[in-house]
Amino acid sequence: MHNTRSRKSSSTEWLTGAPLPRRKAVMGFIGLGLGLGVFRLADYQIVEADKLRERADARRLLAQTLYAKRGTIYDRNGNVLASSVECRNIAVNPQLVEDVDKTVSALVKATGIDKKTCRKLVESDGTWVYIKRQVDEDDVAALEKKNLPGVLFEQAMKRVYPYGNLASQVLGVVNVDNDGLTGLEKQYNKLLTGTNGSLVRERARDGSYIAGGAYKKVAAVDGVDIVTTLDVNIQRAAEDALAEAVEKTKAKNGSALVTDPTTGEILAACSYPTYDQTDLENAKTEDMNLRLVTDAYEPGSVFKTLVAGAGFDLGVVRSSTSFEVPASIKVGDDTVTDADKRDYGMTMDVREMMRRSSNVGFVLVGRKIGADDFAAYVDKWGIGHSSGVDFPGESLGIVKERDQYDGATLGSMSFGQALSVSPIEIARAVGGIANGGVMMTPHFYKSSKGDEKDWGEGERAISEDAASQVTSCMQTVVSEGTGVGGVVDGYDVAGKTGTAERADENGGYLKENYMSSFMALHRHNRPRYCAISRSTERRAVQMPLRCRSSPLWPTRSTCWVSRARGRGLQSLGRGLLSHMRGVHMLHHACAALGYNTPIALLGLQGSCNDRDRRQQPRGRNRGPNRDGRSRSGMPRVRYRLASGRGRDDFRRLSR
Repeated sequence: MHNTRSRKSSSTEWLTGAPLPRRKAVMGFIGLGLGLGVFRLADYQIVEADKLRERADARRLLAQTLYAKRGTIYDRNGNVLASSVECRNIAVNPQLVEDVDKTVSALVKATGIDKKTCRKLVESDGTWVYIKRQVDEDDVAALEKKNLPGVLFEQAMKRVYPYGNLASQVLGVVNVDNDGLTGLEKQYNKLLTGTNGSLVRERARDGSYIAGGAYKKVAAVDGVDIVTTLDVNIQRAAEDALAEAVEKTKAKNGSALVTDPTTGEILAACSYPTYDQTDLENAKTEDMNLRLVTDAYEPGSVFKTLVAGAGFDLGVVRSSTSFEVPASIKVGDDTVTDADKRDYGMTMDVREMMRRSSNVGFVLVGRKIGADDFAAYVDKWGIGHSSGVDFPGESLGIVKERDQYDGATLGSMSFGQALSVSPIEIARAVGGIANGGVMMTPHFYKSSKGDEKDWGEGERAISEDAASQVTSCMQTVVSEGTGVGGVVDGYDVAGKTGTAERADENGGYLKENYMSSFMALHRHNRPRYCAISRSTERRAVQMPLRCRSSPLWPTRSTCWVSRARGRGLQSLGRGLLSHMRGVHMLHHACAALGYNTPIALLGLQGSCNDRDRRQQPRGRNRGPNRDGRSRSGMPRVRYRLASGRGRDDFRRLSR
């Protein structure tokens, strides 16, 4: 009985928690360890095999990007505006660095990187950490000679600009990966970028490459070169003239544009202040914008050319159609007067209204057209719509639809207020007037791989007869009106001045802050080039400016300068001398290079304390006021350039 109970107790020890014999315990632990080992081995060989293989390959194989060469950007004459050159990216493999202090010291000396930042990168995890990208070959050479373990070099490309910051706003910038961020670099990024390749090589434990080891290369495909419509000489003339004008007038900013109205090609475009593509850390975002495209403004009196064109095209008025123009007129709740502040009515035809830039007169023309037709022609001119320019960030401005017109809309829009447009829209529309009523798409892209892009036949806005009448009125503006004296021998010159109040964010207007614009068209046989000027500046009137030129240029040429009332505006008038001379130089530069006719837009932005800001020039039907003074209320002032201008100025501007 005793033996039976003892065996029963032994067989159930494990159930009661009694200790097992030592041998059994050891065997149990061995079995458990073997089981876990088998499980882990299976995990390594089956579950995590790919991951471990990749980790081993990362230490054994080095993969590098072979950067494609970004396409070169040329001007119309084959001058390089932007190109790519080889450089190096400097990186480290922290796993291979032997002497951290020595490595950090060498990297800081070669790259100029912050020492603390450099050490953090060198001591980080991973096998490839960038220290600095796009380093010049000369700077890399000294570091490469030190043969530091773990320091790696990668072939790369970076953008260079042979003409410095010329046309920087048009060209735009790229990032360290050579992707376009702004300007034409962004617009044509896919064409310019190309396709990066890759290179994989096997290396030993010390980081050296194994001869005959694993090697795989996928070649990079370079980007496509493009030819633009820009002309570096015209571009330089525009930028220099604009910079001089902005600085002398202490304006906030300015813009300039030169186009060919028969094709839509843009020969020059710029805004000032500008920026340096190689020093983006100190660049202001607003200075990187090409304001001609990205900004909108109330055009003021330059819009009267489009209003006149609509009236002529409809047949409701002709340039000789006369109106009894009162001293003032009600537009909604506002009273509109002319710049001369006269207190009596006058008989004016449309040509005279254009010459005098009569606001009251054009309110009458707008009413003659009627709200429905007026809205239709605003649409035909493309105002409020994209111009089609091949440039990112175009502003469409603000233009009311017909059903949004109130009691003041028609009258205000008739003289260029109550709407905002981008300068490129105005350039396209006025270019249409120069081109016999057909508006062409403004563009920068000319060709690539020898194939020119077809930009289409344009859109007709008005008839050829209507366009001819507007051009004739604009010629009168230059010969006798607000743009008096803008004549270049051998060319028919037409133009229109304009100034408008600057709108604020609350729907009103800023006090003593104005946008001034000037358009000048010269043509020989047929219209060719158009230069347009825009500015936000104190209100001023344009007076003649004559200068003699060397035999290369026309024997006599003229440009305009602002004359203004008030002490503050007198200095502005003197400052605008160089600004208007800039328009003059654009005409000369185009003529010297074989271009028949620029339409130029130049402009400045600023403010003044003179409320009576807009004055009329001398001209026919003017005469003195009853008190014997000129209608402007100021002594007549004429600014003159010294003789001998022309060839030397162009050489200076084209350097």
